[in-house]
Amino acid sequence: MNLRNKSVIVLGAGSSGRAAAALARKCGADVAIHDSRDGLGDLPEGVSLVANATEDTGAASCCDLLVISPGIDGESGFARAYRKQAGEMIGEIELAYRCYEGRIVAITGTNGKTTTTELVDRILNHAGITSIPCGNYGRPFAELPLLDAPPQVAALEVSSFQLETIVDFHPDVVIWLNFSADHMDRYADIESYKAAKLRVFENLDKHDHVVIRAGEDVGQLSSRVTTFSTETEADYTLEAGWICQGGEKSIDLSVTRLRGLHNAENAMAAYAACKVFGVKGSEVNAALKDFAPPLHRCELVRTLDGVEYINDSKATNLHALDSALRSQSRPVVLIAGGKQKGLDYTEILPRLADTTKGIVAFGEIAMQLAEVLQPVKSNIPTSIAVSLDDAIFKAKSMAEPGDTVLFSPGTSSFDMFSGYEERGDCFRDIVNNLN
Repeated sequence: MNLRNKSVIVLGAGSSGRAAAALARKCGADVAIHDSRDGLGDLPEGVSLVANATEDTGAASCCDLLVISPGIDGESGFARAYRKQAGEMIGEIELAYRCYEGRIVAITGTNGKTTTTELVDRILNHAGITSIPCGNYGRPFAELPLLDAPPQVAALEVSSFQLETIVDFHPDVVIWLNFSADHMDRYADIESYKAAKLRVFENLDKHDHVVIRAGEDVGQLSSRVTTFSTETEADYTLEAGWICQGGEKSIDLSVTRLRGLHNAENAMAAYAACKVFGVKGSEVNAALKDFAPPLHRCELVRTLDGVEYINDSKATNLHALDSALRSQSRPVVLIAGGKQKGLDYTEILPRLADTTKGIVAFGEIAMQLAEVLQPVKSNIPTSIAVSLDDAIFKAKSMAEPGDTVLFSPGTSSFDMFSGYEERGDCFRDIVNNLN
């Protein structure tokens, strides 16, 4: 992509913004990063900084290309102020796509994206096809074209925020894992959230491949479609711990440390996507030996007095919580709660009734959650905790040998923590100090 003699403003000085700025600079542009914060540290060489930026700053700025970071809402007053005098507005994903010459597996869905991205990356590299996990997980996509030897395939996790600002983005393979309500603090309604997600299919044609969970409603697709499911008929199914294709056993999940039906589906999706590149089942079996999901995703922290303690801090929405509950084979004492995101917890009452013997609610949403889950409605004893330490103490007192204490909040962490990682690390530290 040639940006010589063009002016580029990058909104947001996070990792994706800095990568986008470096890439635009490599393409010959005059680049400035604008951020509403101050004290942002070192920038890519040749890139200038406008700190403490406001809507007034945006209104007084003009550029040929505006690159917006995914954490900034394109419909906010801040972004609109910059858009007025910009030739074009795109996101970091679109900029990277225009510069990257390899092939792309785009992984999206409400839950399971990161584990599936890791699986795709691991399988491809084991098969001798170079790959790097990037996008919403791993490295910013814009870093790949900057490498001396870019990978043959980008295992690209894409969020709805990133898809809002695509134009020509055209992956070779799309994995659509699932869809449920999330980010209702950003979107006006669930339809708007889904519309952003569906943009991943926007530029596909009959030569492209889509791997999709059976039963997902994504409208008409012209691409070649492969389905997977642990619950219904599909191209890829699960039989006695084996991933089967057309009824034939292909992948033995017992060689991995993947737990639960949701992770079996993640493995199916990754396998189906990698087959597009000629990867064989035997190579996948070898690649997945001892594979464990990334941290904070149904991570077994320890077993104490016969009770399992599982860290699922990455469960920042109800679909993820439901998947975690569905994956358990032991009675569950659930720790849930966190930031108010406008989610309707009544949706999971049937699952709770089937799996859960006790609930501890904590965080900003604790009172509301306890009211929704009170015993008169759910028949499940529910307690309110004032902190994560208190929640773990209360859950420990409810649990008996043979039970699981499942930390699966079902909402985001920003009421008490900097992110789900800090929240999960805190849970792990507290549990490891129990006696």
